[in-house]
Amino acid sequence: MRVVIAGAHGQVARRLGRLLSSRGDSVAGIVRNPDHRADLESDGVEPVVLDLEQASVEDVAAVVRGADAVVFAAGGGPSSGVERKHTVDRGAALLLADAAEAAGVRRYLLVSSIGVEQARQGTPPGMDPQFAAYLQAKLAAEDHILPRPGLDTTIVRPGGLTDDPGTGRVTLRHGVERGQVPRDDVAAVLAEVLAADKWGEVVELVSGDTPIADAVASLT
Repeated sequence: MRVVIAGAHGQVARRLGRLLSSRGDSVAGIVRNPDHRADLESDGVEPVVLDLEQASVEDVAAVVRGADAVVFAAGGGPSSGVERKHTVDRGAALLLADAAEAAGVRRYLLVSSIGVEQARQGTPPGMDPQFAAYLQAKLAAEDHILPRPGLDTTIVRPGGLTDDPGTGRVTLRHGVERGQVPRDDVAAVLAEVLAADKWGEVVELVSGDTPIADAVASLT
């Protein structure tokens, strides 16, 4: 399988890249910073330097053409400001979707966030405005990508991310209450979704009691 990961230097994305390359998949990782190339190469990932806030659909389509799946794991970052929430978390996600369609790549795995449904009512009372903008951008990306007939999309909404060692056990379904989950387990779930070819899903992900393979297999 060939997989292209957007935002490939992120903490979850690097874990995913290592998992995929270790099982023999061909992995390309899109990064903005050329200084990150050596890290990806050490993970067994082919680095592609491309700024998704500036690139065209044709630029990205050239990278993803021939892939079996694309993964959007990019983000503006917690200190990036409201504007980059929309240019990265929404805009770059849509750009990748446009490029995947143009290149004939159907499978699109979108890493979103638990709690995005709160954004349908605007900014909840007491919520930090930047976090609210982040949720709004993620929700807008979901709403624009999921219905596209040219894509088979699965959306994974992880809970609060931790650096605790992965347990290999999760709760993965729609309507899960907010909770936490190790980044190791998020990456393992994403890898299993790709391996199991599970598409058309929108699921929340937190720590739980179900082995990851079983949790993914139970998806419809």
